[in-house]
Formats: sequence, structure tokens, C-alpha cells
Amino acid sequence: MKIYAKIHEAKKEIGVVKKNAKNPHFKNTYADLNALIEAVEPILLEKGLIMLQPIKDGKVFTQIIDIDTFEMVESAIDLSPNLTAQALGSQVTYYRRYTLQSLMSLQADDDDGQKASQPQPIVKEILQVGSSNFVRCVDALKEGKGTLEQIKAKYNVSSEIEKLLIEKSK
Repeated sequence: MKIYAKIHEAKKEIGVVKKNAKNPHFKNTYADLNALIEAVEPILLEKGLIMLQPIKDGKVFTQIIDIDTFEMVESAIDLSPNLTAQALGSQVTYYRRYTLQSLMSLQADDDDGQKASQPQPIVKEILQVGSSNFVRCVDALKEGKGTLEQIKAKYNVSSEIEKLLIEKSK
């Protein structure tokens, strides 16, 4: 049996994953990572499939591998740069949940559909020392073609980067 046939058989058995966690910020419920793994992994193993979730090359992967043929399907998402260890850990957990949910096409949380239809906040790029955007910002400040407030409105600027911008623009 090929990997897609095995995944098909597994999906028929998995069904809907029970929501077991509550997000107090958005007031919605969702299936957390442990609930997803508990619902999915035993059935995958029964079908001769193994699930791995490695982190490599700045991405979180979910891979499902057929142990008989070594065929693999995978889903990956890029990690954000320059996160604290705690923020990185949270992002890894979040991305593991979403890559697994996406790869297996598991039923999504209904509450997420309502949020997706609403305007989403703009995520600002993190300004990093040495990047071409950092150099452009320094040049704009030097030449009086921009202000620090304008830069902060466009980019996520840490206090360290702000100090460097001021220092280098003098």
C-alpha cells in the first residue's frame, strides 16, 4: 500500500479531533498539540507510518514517513528570527500544531474561520543590524529623509537597534 493510501485509511479513522484547550485572549477553544498527537499518532503507527517533527534550516517540519517504502510527505513553516528562547519555544509548539493540522487536513477550529474573515493586524518586519533595510534606515536618518518614528511605524525595532540607528545616523 502506498503512503497516500495509508494516510487515507488513517484519516478515515482519525475523524474530528476534540478541542481540549481554551484561548483566554480570543475566547475560543482548540485542540492543543498533545490532543492532536494523541488523536493522530497511534493511528498512523497502526498503518505503518511514523510522524516526525524536526526543526532544521530555520523551519519547523511535520513529516509522515511510510516505514515500508520510506516515502514521505511533509509540511514546513519558517520560524521567525531573533526570538527569545521562550518565544521561540512557543512558536515551535504553535507551528508543530499547525503543520500537523495542515498536513493531515484535520478539521480546523470554527472560531479560527471567524477570525480569518476579520482584518488581521499588520506584522512588521524585524529590523536587523547589517540588513539592507537597516542600512537604508540609517541613510534616511542621516539625510533627513525620515524619522525614527517613521522607521518604528514600519519595522519592529528593538531598543538595541534603536540605539544603533541613532548612533550610526549622527
